[in-house]
Amino acid sequence: MKFQNLHQNALFDEHKKTLMTIIHLHTLIKAPVERCFDLSRSIDLHKSSMHQSNERAVAGRKAGLIEQGETVTWEATHFFVRQQLSSVISEMKRPYHFIDEMEKGAFKSLWHKHFFQSRGDDHTLMIDEFRYEVPYGMWGRLFNRLILKNYMIALLKSRNEHIRHVAESPGGWQKFLIQ
Repeated sequence: MKFQNLHQNALFDEHKKTLMTIIHLHTLIKAPVERCFDLSRSIDLHKSSMHQSNERAVAGRKAGLIEQGETVTWEATHFFVRQQLSSVISEMKRPYHFIDEMEKGAFKSLWHKHFFQSRGDDHTLMIDEFRYEVPYGMWGRLFNRLILKNYMIALLKSRNEHIRHVAESPGGWQKFLIQ
């Protein structure tokens, strides 16, 4: 695995008076930046990377490559609870970055920026900036500190490793880029 955790910390949002958890991950992929970008927005690849939680798209964009302004509602089981999370692609500049933001779900807020930097010789540095707030006051913050933050880091690393594996596999990535 080629991960580098820059930092995982919490940021106090003075405007909202809330504590936001921030996770930064770097993943080096031996594939062109356009391929990595498109695989990262593939609904089908996302489903295959989240098999452990039985994740499936139940509303909005359900297959193919999600575009700016489109929404997707995911249904998955986390912590023995079946739940849904709806997000929108609020910003996209192919092949450099896109942002998905939660519209409805278990978090108080969730914002995920995906960056892609070409490193020459068909190498891409994929950078995740993942920010979220938990509900339920001090109990939510305690759950986040003890369990949720590490769970989210592991989930993101697993997804990124799946993207890396698919992007680097000869011939295996094309099926995820069919519109």
